[in-house]
Amino acid sequence: MSKIDHSLFSANQHALEKAYEVCPKCGSELVIRNSKSGPFLGCASYPQCDFIRSLAQHDSQQIKVLDDSECPECGNLLVIKNGRYGMFIGCTGYPQCHYIAHDEDKQDDEQFPRCPKCKKGQLVARSNKFGKIFYSCGCYPSCKYTLNHKPVAHTCPNCQWPIMTQKKTASGVVLHCPQKSCSHKLTAT
Repeated sequence: MSKIDHSLFSANQHALEKAYEVCPKCGSELVIRNSKSGPFLGCASYPQCDFIRSLAQHDSQQIKVLDDSECPECGNLLVIKNGRYGMFIGCTGYPQCHYIAHDEDKQDDEQFPRCPKCKKGQLVARSNKFGKIFYSCGCYPSCKYTLNHKPVAHTCPNCQWPIMTQKKTASGVVLHCPQKSCSHKLTAT
């Protein structure tokens, strides 16, 4: 029968135990808690101390520094990073500079009509976190008018709404009135 080395199980060298972290606010122990958003570290003295910290780290990782480009806001070099929602180009001066390069070059050459709801802002093309393009008022958040299809400066002949949306179908390009009460369709010429 083999002997068990009891020194492996001493309290200060146990493989499963790790150093306890202390709360930076009150000095109590931090414990793992659960919420509907997932696990997090929280102070054991809750509710007297409300310190919490995320367990998941969503920091972006630098992939490659772009030597021939500079940040238009602060002049530092730009870098390709891999973040929470995929790859992007950002400033090496983060967190002092929050510049992120957006793919607006192909969208800037096309002008869209004015917002028909507030009549102040210009409609602009934007993309959601999944890369799908949508069109919204440039005065967001004061105006929340959005369209899923490309707006065209063409007055609806049925309801007189100042814009219509352009959809490509198998039979050709069709203009739709974005008003739910109208939904008028006509073929584009």
